[in-house]
Amino acid sequence: MGGAVNLNAVSAARLAIVQVTPFEWETPAEANEYVARISDELAGRGHRVLIVAPTESTGLVRDTRRAIRDGAALLERASEGPVVLGVGEVLPFAPTRRRAASLPVDVARTIEETLANVPVDLVHVHEPFAPSASSVALRHSRALNVGSFHAPTERVLSTQLARPLSRLLFGRLDARIASYRATRDLLQGYFPGDYEVILPGADAEAVERDGSAPVRLLACADEDRGGLRTFLRALRALPAELEWRATVWSHGPLTLPAALGGRLAERVEVIDATDVEEGRVVASADVAVLASEGIRPAPGVLVRALCSGTAAVASRLPVYDELLSDGDYGLQFEPGDVQTLTSHLTRLISEPDLRTQDRARSKQIRTRFSWSRVADELEDVYTRLASRRREPDGNTRLLRKLSSKHLIDVDLHMHTDHSYDCATPVEVLLAEARARGLGAIAITDHNEISGALDARAKADGIKVIVAEEVKTAEQGEVIGLFIEEKIERGMTLPETIAEIKRQGGLVYIPHPFDRLHSVPDYEHLLGVLDDVDAIEVFNPRVAISEFNDEAVRFAAKYRIPAGAGSDAHVPQGLGSVRIRMRDFEGPDEFLESLRDADIVRNPASLLYVQALKFLQTKALPGAARRASRDRRVRRATGRGGSRTASRDTRKS
Repeated sequence: MGGAVNLNAVSAARLAIVQVTPFEWETPAEANEYVARISDELAGRGHRVLIVAPTESTGLVRDTRRAIRDGAALLERASEGPVVLGVGEVLPFAPTRRRAASLPVDVARTIEETLANVPVDLVHVHEPFAPSASSVALRHSRALNVGSFHAPTERVLSTQLARPLSRLLFGRLDARIASYRATRDLLQGYFPGDYEVILPGADAEAVERDGSAPVRLLACADEDRGGLRTFLRALRALPAELEWRATVWSHGPLTLPAALGGRLAERVEVIDATDVEEGRVVASADVAVLASEGIRPAPGVLVRALCSGTAAVASRLPVYDELLSDGDYGLQFEPGDVQTLTSHLTRLISEPDLRTQDRARSKQIRTRFSWSRVADELEDVYTRLASRRREPDGNTRLLRKLSSKHLIDVDLHMHTDHSYDCATPVEVLLAEARARGLGAIAITDHNEISGALDARAKADGIKVIVAEEVKTAEQGEVIGLFIEEKIERGMTLPETIAEIKRQGGLVYIPHPFDRLHSVPDYEHLLGVLDDVDAIEVFNPRVAISEFNDEAVRFAAKYRIPAGAGSDAHVPQGLGSVRIRMRDFEGPDEFLESLRDADIVRNPASLLYVQALKFLQTKALPGAARRASRDRRVRRATGRGGSRTASRDTRKS
């Protein structure tokens, strides 16, 4: 029942992968470079890769909207190399040089259509903070989801203002990847979860250095302004006799302070991306200075410096400590400590042997930060996730047997007055099920099976699946179908599932993502995924439709059979959603029939059935409820006016 596919078979298969960046594709950003290089590596290994990115190009957007109409043809194009899909222009939500995506007007629809029309295995979103193109993709994805978090600094909008929304979105991630330990540690404080650290890659240019020329110092204006101020102050304090030149590199135009001074101005130049690419500037420098005070560090620049053999001096921040192995690969100073930075620069300028050591070990460091190594580790993550999906084909022997059976309507979730929160007698439920044309029902009383056993004994012309909706200790509710013994509440989710399996039953997850019910978290479900036999993807008592939609996505991505039920607590709600499936005998045939079933929805008014539930269970005094129950049983069974001896059998 269920089961995962063979890991080796998955690794040999081509995967269809979507890489989503929140930054405009034309903008130089660390995430864009990462997506481009990883996509090339994965495509070279036979995977089909689509890159989804915001763009300023109206032509690319127009071509994209045409291309996504035929998803199969688009994937065929991706067999020849990564295909970039432009999904519209975005607006900056922060005054940075990189244009980070805010919630766009036209991007969401294009992303939604892309993920709906193109059959993909994985959606890999980068920096999926809301609002952005990545968060939109995560919201609409029906594939396996991987999230990469690169920046090691807090995003105030997402962590302080939109944390509940971000937490819900991140709950859809099947794997979380952090580019640095510092990033992982930061995120775990705001969004707890398991983050796998995969260091980024870097392309190192080979540049011949002139040993007789003045020592070239480099600072990156992509860091916070405090870091640049510390660098300039350290330059002022250098001994006058030292021979050096300094470059400040920026993505965009930058003007140094007018108070820099004539002597310093002669030695310091400012260049930007229109003059030369960052990688070449880093490789040409003798010493790279990363002086961030922690507001906006630039770890990518440090990685490229290390790979190029450029000596590194960095402030003591967690991400810089990590990359420098706590000083093994470079010199460090406390943020804002001009005196120590000046001392380090003086040594590096005056002692060439120190710089030579850094160049000598750059080959070893390049291996550590190769894009091939990054692709290896990502492929391992992808393969592990893909291996957890169920086999697309069922049991062919059972399928042949079931094909000759007639179709019946089934409701997999309902309650009797053996549940503490329901007043529907067994006899009334059975009569209503027959009247509504149901061929089979699963009675799923809360923490009790006496009602289901009673119904099976009294059933006439209708199939009753004995079931129980069990409350676990802290991980929500789970339904055991086809069981014979009551399962006690209060065990852990794995313990409850083990007891269902011991009885030969099926594990059915009800309303799995309804935050208004007691439900397992996404992470809890991932931990027991191999033992889950079916998932309820539609429940008319779920007040917010998006919760049902999320269940549909979860079932689809892991190929888990999808079920549905009315969750009726009053007879009027019975059969408001039903499953049309082949008739079955026992759990094996049931599960195989469920794979190819159709869900038919005719939901009753949620307000109406909830009001009836209140009237039947809370509004009347106990004696009046018992009298009402007796009258309904007499009507359902066709007995005369004599008073029945049945009594309220609700369980507390």
